[in-house]
Amino acid sequence: MKKLNDVLLDHEPGSEIMMGNWALVRAMIEADVRVVTSYPGSPTPEIGAAILGLPSEKRPMYFEWSVNEKVATEVAFGASLNGHLSCAFFKSVGLNVAADSFVQLGHMELVGGLVIVLGDDPGANSSQNEQDNRHFARLSYTPVLEPASPTEVMHMFKQACGLSRDMRMPVILRLTTHVCHHKELVHYGSWSPPERDDTPRFDKKAGPYIPVAATVFPLKQRALKKLEQVRAWADDKAPVQSSPGSGGTLRDDLKKKGSQDWVDKPSQPEAVFETPLNRVVDNGNCERGVITMGLPYLSLIDVLADAEEKPDILKLGMVHPLPRETVVRFLEHHSEVKILEELDDFLEQQIKALAYDRGLKTRIIGKETLEEWMGEYTPDKVAEVLRACWGDLLPVSGEIPQVEEHLTARGPRPPQLCPGCGHRTVFHAVRGWLKENDIAVADIGCHTLGFLPPYEVGDALLCMGHSNGTAAGLGLFNNTRRVIAFIGDSTFFHAGLPGIVNAVFNKHNHTLIVMENGTTAMTGHQDHAAGGTNTRGPTVEIPVQQVLEGLGVTQVTRVSAYQEDKLRAALDESFSTPGFSVIIASHPCMLKKTRERRRQGKKPLVPVQVNESCERHYICLSEFACPSYQIADDGGVWVQEDLCIGDRSCMQTCPVNAITPRPKETNPKETDND
Repeated sequence: MKKLNDVLLDHEPGSEIMMGNWALVRAMIEADVRVVTSYPGSPTPEIGAAILGLPSEKRPMYFEWSVNEKVATEVAFGASLNGHLSCAFFKSVGLNVAADSFVQLGHMELVGGLVIVLGDDPGANSSQNEQDNRHFARLSYTPVLEPASPTEVMHMFKQACGLSRDMRMPVILRLTTHVCHHKELVHYGSWSPPERDDTPRFDKKAGPYIPVAATVFPLKQRALKKLEQVRAWADDKAPVQSSPGSGGTLRDDLKKKGSQDWVDKPSQPEAVFETPLNRVVDNGNCERGVITMGLPYLSLIDVLADAEEKPDILKLGMVHPLPRETVVRFLEHHSEVKILEELDDFLEQQIKALAYDRGLKTRIIGKETLEEWMGEYTPDKVAEVLRACWGDLLPVSGEIPQVEEHLTARGPRPPQLCPGCGHRTVFHAVRGWLKENDIAVADIGCHTLGFLPPYEVGDALLCMGHSNGTAAGLGLFNNTRRVIAFIGDSTFFHAGLPGIVNAVFNKHNHTLIVMENGTTAMTGHQDHAAGGTNTRGPTVEIPVQQVLEGLGVTQVTRVSAYQEDKLRAALDESFSTPGFSVIIASHPCMLKKTRERRRQGKKPLVPVQVNESCERHYICLSEFACPSYQIADDGGVWVQEDLCIGDRSCMQTCPVNAITPRPKETNPKETDND
């Protein structure tokens, strides 16, 4: 297997197993994308990691981690105005942050082209909701392409680039978690480093670029016309009109009509016709059909593998604007059509309205249960949906094999903080400090896990950066319940500053704890503005404390996140006088630090041990909850050395001081604690 860098920069055509996010980077290179921007968020961070993994002298595009998704969108927009093909990528809820700028893009002449790559998250694997960003596409007059596999990611991204440049409009490539992380053999094309002319090409005559009352309506009219042109493009190679009620299958009808859209692929003999993005799988079933896209399509193929009767399938690659003629031709050939789509009834509503307008008699089956609105459409989910719709279509499933008792008793593994994480000591300290009626406001990041047992610190959560504003509201008319809020240092720069300014300006009464670990940890240790480095090397460091003081925060206290007593004392001090105060709980991300130590050739730190003075209070397990601690069969406590990183933050939690460093001479790792 080739190294990823060799695949991404290969000048010759080839093939390699790639995940969807990697295939996207190869597509960027083949399409000659000049500017790429992002704020990290799952399921898309591997895109940035793959780009940054390329040697800087060979990297064919400019790439930056922007401070948030709105800024990332604006940087890509500005680059497109200068004639550069650009791309911004982020996770599903990142579009909420970018929305103020994003919804304007469709009104603009994007002379260089701009593709927005979204990592939507059906199943809420790493997000606070399951929002369906296809609705944003309708709101902003933006086409959406939706690939189902890494191969389609590559091809559809290049199609999106061409469409965006030709139409001078934004295009969304909508990925989902499974598509981002799915791996398959991908065939890629040739590529040669282009000779570029980077002369700025911004021309205000291509605008106007100022949406005010005098220009808004002409701009909107132009955006709507472009969207209709895209719809016509998607329908360009749709099959010829078939005669309703002809009695033949779709395949027979196309043959009789002499359609030029016949596709005879030995590897896919079921494929009948293709538009540039959409295709039909003809299983000779004029009674039943399915319209679907993306991951649900792949799951449907899996589910139907052993079915005696297979419905015809219209697999859409463009989900907005709806390719109406393609859909109408499919509906005309079937008595019943099931709309199989994850999350909302986005296509269902449009297809039902279209069928009504065209006077079609096809029975269109949409979402029939609440469960169909939620979760990923994996094969088991699709099988469940199809059985509810057509009970005779699939073989009756057998009984689920019984798993051995000793495996079922363990239950699922909950998410947890890494060994040595400074957030753990903060939450352990805060949990002991909080009174029954105190209120703690959570934010987005690794520290969101503080909501889970055993810490249970965090009573409200909306989105990144909300905590300070929400805490301010909870503090109004409140003289009896203390309010604290949390925010990470990356989120501090991403979306936290306006809330802090507001707290100072309006003299709100609460305490903010900044969880400073020096990186954007949850998504893979990307740089942020306080770290002193960016994607191109050293840069200006913007310290959190100086920013706070510059904004007028008069009470700022810095403590080590490992020092629980000092943190509790700082919390007491922060509420000794009314007003807004900030505590910076600082400690490097230990996962990142231990990796850096290994790269530097340093020995690991000496693990701790539990000595014979242990009285089995189990605080290290049940309250501090470091995963390094285990319970022996006799009820004793021992330390799993492969997990313990020797940070010693746990020693302060034992009431009888039974946790001590393991002697170096007895440690098989031959470690030192420099």
